[in-house]
Amino acid sequence: MAEQLTSIRDVTQLEELLSEPTPGVVRVLGDLRGDILVLGVGGKMGPTLARMAKRASDQAGVTRRVMGLSRFSSSALESKLHSWGIETVRCDLLDPKTLATLPDADNVIFMAGMKFGSHGREWTTWAVNTFLPGLIADRYRSSRIAIFSTGNVYGLTPVSRGGSREEDDLNPSGEYAMSCVGRERIFEHFSRANGTKMTILRLNYASELRYGVLLDIAQQVNSGQAVFLSMGYLNTIWQADASAMSLQALAVASSPPNVINITGRELLSVRAVAKDFGAALEKNVIFEGRESSDALLSNARKSRELFGPPQIQAGQIIEWIADWVKRNEPTFAKPTHFEERQGYF
Repeated sequence: MAEQLTSIRDVTQLEELLSEPTPGVVRVLGDLRGDILVLGVGGKMGPTLARMAKRASDQAGVTRRVMGLSRFSSSALESKLHSWGIETVRCDLLDPKTLATLPDADNVIFMAGMKFGSHGREWTTWAVNTFLPGLIADRYRSSRIAIFSTGNVYGLTPVSRGGSREEDDLNPSGEYAMSCVGRERIFEHFSRANGTKMTILRLNYASELRYGVLLDIAQQVNSGQAVFLSMGYLNTIWQADASAMSLQALAVASSPPNVINITGRELLSVRAVAKDFGAALEKNVIFEGRESSDALLSNARKSRELFGPPQIQAGQIIEWIADWVKRNEPTFAKPTHFEERQGYF
């Protein structure tokens, strides 16, 4: 069991754990019928989510195609997906000529999006995050669709409130967050117009050992950089738990879309997390600034009621990351910029 491990040996073991299906995923994918298509499988979360779908389907005794679509700038990733039994489709989704050639699928996971590099390329950000969803919603109008969105659509919320809820008004800051609201609204339009069953997953932050807000803090502490406190609190969730909830969300898709926050149950203090890493890495911690009274936070009570609590808690992730960083194991070298308060990514 993952929660019993004190150390994760290497990338192979990490990807095994990140794709290990929960009993809930096995049950849901055993009940659902039809193939699964993951659009945007080449991102940080896509490969192990697709693998989890394949493993859960096999464990449930269901024969289905699990397909991953991406531009696949890395042939190594495509080969790895093939080794896991996942079919791949090379495609630029913004090329309208390719839409008609995409494989049919009863179940679609929409993970395509643009965040980093959006500041300065706002036109591309809006094309990917709002125009593309309309194309996909029309093409897969008869499918169930689980759509990845973000907690950024809520904007900053008072820490004392405990996190934004699904029924809260949206208050996006910056063009990335505004375009994500646009993504949700476009999908909602097509869901209402065509009766397409959808879930919108407002994820607030998935963490693993190669990427995530906790790794950012660990690396800052380990290298002697200052840890900024302006965004003084955060939520995060172990990526395998986020993938498991996202796959189960196919079963609760509805028209209009069912909106679900996905994150861990803990409200984490950046200062306390940095001190934990300092102790584990035997490093002095340098802080800069002070905590604000608000932060980007989500209340994920609804997801816990639907899918159960995350299996891995933040303390365990911190322990694993500290060990990973201490051993200088590989990372994606892509900071999250979680401390950004103005929405510039």
